[in-house]
Amino acid sequence: MMDLPNLRGKLTPNRVLADLTWLRVGGPADYLFQPADVADLQEFMRAVDADVDVFPMGVGSNLIIRDGGLRAVVVRMGRGFNHIEIAGNRVTAGVAALDAHVARKAAEAGVDLTFLRTIPGAIGGAVRMNAGCYGSYIADVFVSAKAVTRAGELVEITAQDLNFQYRQSDLPEGWVIVEATLEGPGGDPKELAARMQHQLEKRDATQPTKDRSAGSTFRNPAGFSSTGRADDVHDLKAWKVIDDAGMRGAMVGGAQMSEKHSNFMINTGEATAADLENLGEKVRKKVFENSGIELQWEIKRIGEPG
Repeated sequence: MMDLPNLRGKLTPNRVLADLTWLRVGGPADYLFQPADVADLQEFMRAVDADVDVFPMGVGSNLIIRDGGLRAVVVRMGRGFNHIEIAGNRVTAGVAALDAHVARKAAEAGVDLTFLRTIPGAIGGAVRMNAGCYGSYIADVFVSAKAVTRAGELVEITAQDLNFQYRQSDLPEGWVIVEATLEGPGGDPKELAARMQHQLEKRDATQPTKDRSAGSTFRNPAGFSSTGRADDVHDLKAWKVIDDAGMRGAMVGGAQMSEKHSNFMINTGEATAADLENLGEKVRKKVFENSGIELQWEIKRIGEPG
């Protein structure tokens, strides 16, 4: 595959990935690389053959890896990439810093990034997917990011480069984000903490947070996240059109659309990736037959069938 330099990170061949995802499914990657730091990642990227696919992976919170695994090098960032630094209203976070930790640290410093508190996953995935809720998105607070290219160069990325849209961005294939800088409005730390506590209580009351899920399964057809307001319109929310199609609680094998929140797909214990994906496609078909709405996956699905 490549003539490897003296890497300081960990390279593991044929690494099964199921335990690295929230849904606990997935076959092996050809290689899993866990870089020690940015310089180590740059060395690695320079050495990887151009015809070998590189897939950056965060904490696997929004991911189905198919049962046959990935014919690729998976790059997974760990402790060397979870720093959080705050200067004024700007928060710079490593790609592996959890969204919830960033929100909490920012609030303590009087910076309002509270919408991140209930978003599963880490900052790298949040940037890649333009994560959002309560009417706020990464695009609203994004200043810049740093990424390592396939050639091993460390480059700065602007919002214009990423071309943020609802639940997506245009990061070039194989590039690995290593850090992002966000800027939020100021706020009183106590008020921000209280708001986050309220958000958590609301989330726990309405979402299956104790089950194996990957957050929202499908994008909202309306093209925006919940605004959190009492007058928020629900007729074009994914959960509503799934309910209307009679698919709340639907099952395929060990996969189920949650009874608590019908846009959350859960692994009840023994689901395969195929169970999860087949259930999702069954839901999409039923919703389309019922309403003419074609739901789009929010969970990323990658790899080969088993």
